[in-house]
Amino acid sequence: MSVHAADPALYRDRDVVPVRRALVSVSDKSGLLELAGALAESGVEIVSTGSTAQTIRDAGFAVTDVSSVTGFPESLDGRVKTLHPSVHAGLLADLRLESHEQQLAELGIEAFQLVVVNLYPFVETVASGADAATVVENVDIGGPAMVRASAKNHPNVAIVVSPSSYAEVVEAVRAGGTTLELRKRLAAQAFAHTAAYDTAVASYFASDVVGAAAADQEARADFPERLTLDGGLASTLRYGENAHQRAALYRSEHGTGIAQATQLHGKEMSYNNYVDADAAVRAAYDFTEPAVAVIKHANPCGIAVAPTDASDPIASAHAAAHACDPLSAFGGVIAANRPVTLGMAETVADIFTEVVVAPAFDPEALEVLSRKKNIRLVQLPADFALAPQEVKQVSGGFLVQDADRFDGFDQSTWTLVSGEPADEQTLADLAFAWKACRAVKSNAILLANAGASVGVGMGQVNRVDSCHLAVDRAGDRAAGSVAASDAFFPFADGLQVLLDAGVRAVAQPGGSMRDDEVIAAAKAAGVTMYLTGERHFFH
Repeated sequence: MSVHAADPALYRDRDVVPVRRALVSVSDKSGLLELAGALAESGVEIVSTGSTAQTIRDAGFAVTDVSSVTGFPESLDGRVKTLHPSVHAGLLADLRLESHEQQLAELGIEAFQLVVVNLYPFVETVASGADAATVVENVDIGGPAMVRASAKNHPNVAIVVSPSSYAEVVEAVRAGGTTLELRKRLAAQAFAHTAAYDTAVASYFASDVVGAAAADQEARADFPERLTLDGGLASTLRYGENAHQRAALYRSEHGTGIAQATQLHGKEMSYNNYVDADAAVRAAYDFTEPAVAVIKHANPCGIAVAPTDASDPIASAHAAAHACDPLSAFGGVIAANRPVTLGMAETVADIFTEVVVAPAFDPEALEVLSRKKNIRLVQLPADFALAPQEVKQVSGGFLVQDADRFDGFDQSTWTLVSGEPADEQTLADLAFAWKACRAVKSNAILLANAGASVGVGMGQVNRVDSCHLAVDRAGDRAAGSVAASDAFFPFADGLQVLLDAGVRAVAQPGGSMRDDEVIAAAKAAGVTMYLTGERHFFH
């Protein structure tokens, strides 16, 4: 009888599928023996390959080698093991169809009801610095083929790609079989897994090609022909920026940022907590010296680096950052680029703070801060590093750019256009202000003194308003401070606001059609001004 495979009326119910035969082939052997033991106990025949089969056999469990199923030995150094009709027909047969069942019987092929496969460690191999030949050998071929075949055939086969799913699958096997709902969910995970894997492989090859072609072009960005963003669902959040918006956190398998951080204490992180924490970390890690940034609504309330003679550098940096704008710091997010000490913790404990992010917390500091029930304490991954590129969603696509960093920062390239050359302390303050203003939303003006911000003007639609805001927030501290502007002064009016407040030195990119007018105003006030030749817009 000929049966058309697309006619759902002829499909038989396959809600619960008992597991009698399983194909197991894994690189990550976490939980493998516990799984094998549970399957054996349930009377499931285990078919396996290579080292997986040997591991199961050495543990005393019965296992059938895949070569005895295919009638063909594993060959080409293991490159060919499972790429055979006897395997893939057993994975792809839709046993809701009588015709498929009959064909399997005619071919002498048995179906699989469970497939447990995880892929060669390609990402880990690349990260290890392995040579190209080793990396290529870790491009899995048979694994993704089995995963995709099984996921396609989820009405009949349960596909498992992660040890984290073993317990649920074992429970289902013991209860009589996998449900269609479970198999659909596992199939979705499987397709996401192979998509992420293929993205990693494609990115590696694209990077290799671009890198070779651009070896003579310093700092050439890697922009592959196709950009695929991958991430696994880490958690659903209570809501997004506002209570009526749904939200979730996705975690990249290859990232080392705030999404991979460990929460040590406190309430669940919110969408806004993650946004502010990320902004705070970026601001603190702009500096190599011990630094602290206090952030509210993705803008700095204060940024500071520690004095060179500080006995507790990170505590000193926090105190100076907080002093910039204590009112705005209420309910803020704090990031430090050094472990949080007891001294810093004791100060933070007296301030209402949503989140503290750091590379580590001294035990005494953790004990003090943990007394506050709701404060979120977040520890960055040990291998944390700022990403070299940034991605921003726009309607219909994505924008990608190199991150704005200070690698190779060199003040010697600045041009003095007004006043006397700055003394050592003033030059250090200008360097600090210039770095710190990168973290401020444009238009950005930052006033600083002694390695700490004293006034911040941010997010205004004209630079004059940002100047007024920075001066107003600094108050009496504006006199004698230095100023940095993230972009040029289009007119002298904004600069004049700073000069009238008593700013002693200014760093700004230059490049305005009215630079001469702006420089003349600085000269008339006798104020030192440097042109940096670059800007730091941050939208």
